[in-house]
Amino acid sequence: MTKLVTRSSVRLHADAARVLARLHVPGHEQLTDGESRATGVLARVTAIPEEQVVATLQRVRDRFADRHRDLDAVLTAHYDEIAHRVPDVASLSAARRDLVGAVFTNEFSVEGAALFNPSVVAHPDQAGVGEGSCRIVLSLRAVGEGHISSVEFRTGVVGPGRTLHIDEPGRHIETGRVSTARHHRDLFAAKLTESGADAESTRYLLGRLKAQFDQPELERALIALTGQRVTRHGGERTAELARRIARCSYEVEFSVDTSIAERVLWPEAPTESRGIEDARFVRFTDDDGTVSYLATYTAFDGVRIEPQLIRTTDFRTFSISQLAGPAAKDKGMALFPRKVGGRYAALTRSDRENSGVAFSKDGRRWAAPTTVLAPTEAWEVIQTGNCGAPIETAAGWLVLTHGVGPMREYSTGALLLDLADPTRVLARLREPLLIPAPHEREGYVPNVVYSCGSLLHGDQLLLPYGASDASVRFAFVDVPELLARLAADGPPSTIDAKSSA
Repeated sequence: MTKLVTRSSVRLHADAARVLARLHVPGHEQLTDGESRATGVLARVTAIPEEQVVATLQRVRDRFADRHRDLDAVLTAHYDEIAHRVPDVASLSAARRDLVGAVFTNEFSVEGAALFNPSVVAHPDQAGVGEGSCRIVLSLRAVGEGHISSVEFRTGVVGPGRTLHIDEPGRHIETGRVSTARHHRDLFAAKLTESGADAESTRYLLGRLKAQFDQPELERALIALTGQRVTRHGGERTAELARRIARCSYEVEFSVDTSIAERVLWPEAPTESRGIEDARFVRFTDDDGTVSYLATYTAFDGVRIEPQLIRTTDFRTFSISQLAGPAAKDKGMALFPRKVGGRYAALTRSDRENSGVAFSKDGRRWAAPTTVLAPTEAWEVIQTGNCGAPIETAAGWLVLTHGVGPMREYSTGALLLDLADPTRVLARLREPLLIPAPHEREGYVPNVVYSCGSLLHGDQLLLPYGASDASVRFAFVDVPELLARLAADGPPSTIDAKSSA
């Protein structure tokens, strides 16, 4: 495949100096579920002589202020969060309050362990970009202490030709302001059913909610439900599940003073408490021409995994919500860049082995998928999956795939699906398009090349990929040559591409 793929010399590596200032409650460390030690810690802080308080706070500012955009604001916010445990608030000086905030703060290096699994889309702002070039946004999976994953971003320019430039990201990073979201009753109903909520209580609750509702409206309905606990024995459990589902939909807004590369999507919902993994972004064009950026990602709570949805138009404000239905299971869901036949479409791997295509009327509830690719070749014999959103070409939907084979080596392949009916397979590569090169085999997870999304630029495909979870690398794929290879290899002959997954 050497004529097909040209590797770029551009590399991205994890930078442990990119840190967040997070609230830290002693006793509630990431890997334990112990009792808070806040009372004892606060007692010791309030006993420190005032001159030592002032000197210690100054040392904190000297050592940490340049690592954060506004350290004093962080200390104030963290003090406010635990002030209810302070025995005599009125007696604390401003310096002691800030020191309390510092004691209840720790730095988290979002890239401390790894930076990998990128996707790429065209930037929403193309002003001033030269002819033959395209400004881009990369999403990246960053992994820090405790293997907590978050989503980071980079910007850059691809073109002319096979040139690529990635902008310097800046030192300061932020997680944005989180707020509650509006909810869709149909999605809420589906998630309650999937969670095993009592059917009678669910019907009563949903009957008191509009097609779209906010958190206060939900709380009023839940109060009414729990008020009938004598005759609705499943009411309290249903209310508990409903509140958990509601917490999984939220919005994040970043300051206009931050750049895209300074913004981090941090786990906020119960379903993603242990990480936001492998976001697959796509530039989505609706039937009326409206453009938005959508991403499916894997939410991990330490036990369960499930796909969730990110929506943004400008990479400054984001809406996060759950997905439901048979296809919204496991890892590796990727959305098509437009509706197909009036429906949303997605690549899935809901059974952990086979790649499928699923459809949805509303983009939230997904029907059972149809298998389009099974692991039949030796290099993918363990499992197959996608490498991000399909690319629309005149020949069909071009899908880059990943396969896992002997020695758990990950390789990249390709698949071509019919434009009108993407459950119909037109062709697939018999051999991998990309395998780990000798210099790409070592890392946190060896022998892996893995992408979450590529970008068509002219007749070249910009393919960013994680190399053994140790770095982010880039390759250019010659699309006409790839389509010719696919045509030569032809369709799969060992599976019924219309069989249900």
